[in-house]
Amino acid sequence: MMAKSANEDQLFIGIDGGGTKCRATIYSAQHGVLGTGLGGPANPLHGLERTLESIMVSTQLAMRDAGLQLETIHQVYAGLGLAGVNLPSLYEKITEWEHPFKQMFLTTDLHTACIGAHEGGDGAVIITGTGSCGFSHVKGQSVNYGGHGFALGDKGSGAWMGLEAIKAVLVELDGLGPQTALTQIMKNHFNAVNAMDIAEQMAGQPSSSYAKLARYVFDAAHQGDVIALAIVKDGAAYVSQLAHRLLANNPPRLSMIGGLAEPLNKWLDPEIAKRVEMPKQPPEMGAIYFAQQSVLEQDQKVAL
Repeated sequence: MMAKSANEDQLFIGIDGGGTKCRATIYSAQHGVLGTGLGGPANPLHGLERTLESIMVSTQLAMRDAGLQLETIHQVYAGLGLAGVNLPSLYEKITEWEHPFKQMFLTTDLHTACIGAHEGGDGAVIITGTGSCGFSHVKGQSVNYGGHGFALGDKGSGAWMGLEAIKAVLVELDGLGPQTALTQIMKNHFNAVNAMDIAEQMAGQPSSSYAKLARYVFDAAHQGDVIALAIVKDGAAYVSQLAHRLLANNPPRLSMIGGLAEPLNKWLDPEIAKRVEMPKQPPEMGAIYFAQQSVLEQDQKVAL
């Protein structure tokens, strides 16, 4: 259940930031969700300034959507769940930010996703979006697996699938690998004639650019393309293995969140697919819950 603040009129904002987008939700215990906003990528691993900009864009849009003056942000408690802040150096950089909120409570996107998915109860969650990672919280103990970032890890994610697809296409175009329907699809997508055209356009691109290509991999897999099928099955096998690892901690619930959660489901181990339950709340609400709980704990310490 969502925590109640001492003042039900108190405003909270929950922010969920990942490699592709940043979502913000304004909430009060009395009136519920008041407004939402959507910004760009918000993984500080891929750019601190861009992350802070995306947070502010999504925040301002949520404030406007709620019909609130932008100056009101100074009265709002913020819960932030961001990708990348599992790395101590990035966590420190975000906490040093001179933010506009009344107070800011920072944690990982995994943590807030888990809180939201199970409304504060114990459970496990797998994020399969631009990146991939797993997290469980059971009886006060939290563990996470994966989340090492693109391109060191994130297997089974959109960025990983896009990268694997590009690699397969470039090998075929050089005459060094098997044919795949992905080649013509990517040539059309990039308006490219040869491998160098594609390589040049993707040089230095962030994970979000690769993640946008994942839909082509699923499309080709559904059409029976051997290479695309191998990519999807390999990614699904990793996610299934990740789920088994999380379930070893005996969480009462398991949810999957992210753009690939639904398309990947049919490729998972049947045993895992049956265990996956819909999240009760989105990650932004998990971030709000985290902020509410943090304020309550703060107030209780003061009372003592």
